[in-house]
Amino acid sequence: MNLPEINTNLFKHLRFILVETSRAGNIGAVARAMKTMGYSELVLVNPRFDDAVHDPEAVAFASGAQDILANTRVVGSMAEALDGVNYAAAVSARLREFSPPVLSPRQFAGQLVAQPDLRAALIFGNERFGLPNELVEQCNVLINIPANPAYSSLNLSQAAQVLAYECRMAVLDGSGVVHTPRLPVGDASEVGFQGEAASLAQIEGMYAHLEQGLVAIGFLDADNPRKLMPRLKRLFARTQLETEEVNILRGIARRMAGAGAGRKEEP
Repeated sequence: MNLPEINTNLFKHLRFILVETSRAGNIGAVARAMKTMGYSELVLVNPRFDDAVHDPEAVAFASGAQDILANTRVVGSMAEALDGVNYAAAVSARLREFSPPVLSPRQFAGQLVAQPDLRAALIFGNERFGLPNELVEQCNVLINIPANPAYSSLNLSQAAQVLAYECRMAVLDGSGVVHTPRLPVGDASEVGFQGEAASLAQIEGMYAHLEQGLVAIGFLDADNPRKLMPRLKRLFARTQLETEEVNILRGIARRMAGAGAGRKEEP
């Protein structure tokens, strides 16, 4: 039987990131979940034990996905893990007051198919503590799996399996139909030209620059910042910023910083 050809770009470009994982078996189980759905890029951020990918428990739970473990990168920071990523999705059962837009796994998967230029990463937190708020606020979206509200506790590999499955099915279906912050109605053709999505590093640099500008003009009190920056991050997360837009905002921030410096020099 001849199987239909499918676009495999998503299988190559979707990155799975595990943050401060405590159990080696969970790393192996995630590798297995990824391989069964066709994904291969796994990154570990500061696992809680040494030589995580060679741990006997990780190898045992991988159960045939040892090649995924062998190619796994272990890094010391989220900046390294997100290098080259322009669309980061935090996976969490816990909703936050200042989270980015919330998507279901199916909505997220549809968005990746609808926008093939996205270089996406799924970020999973520690088994006990999850992801810190600061990291969630840096992401473009928060993925919440609509599990049983009376018992919504999925383990790490189960959550990874759900996401990997939904992304695979979106590729096989090829529909790319999703309600997203960027495309609230219709398809991409209705909003005209779309530039290259800004990377997470570019956006974080813009936030730092904007914060400096706001402090310089006296709009933000550095000693008592309250919730201004988290609110601004949530605002911009809904827009899915492009590189040129980030450059414009950094130019505005530069002028703000210059105006603030000039005001300080006045007698």
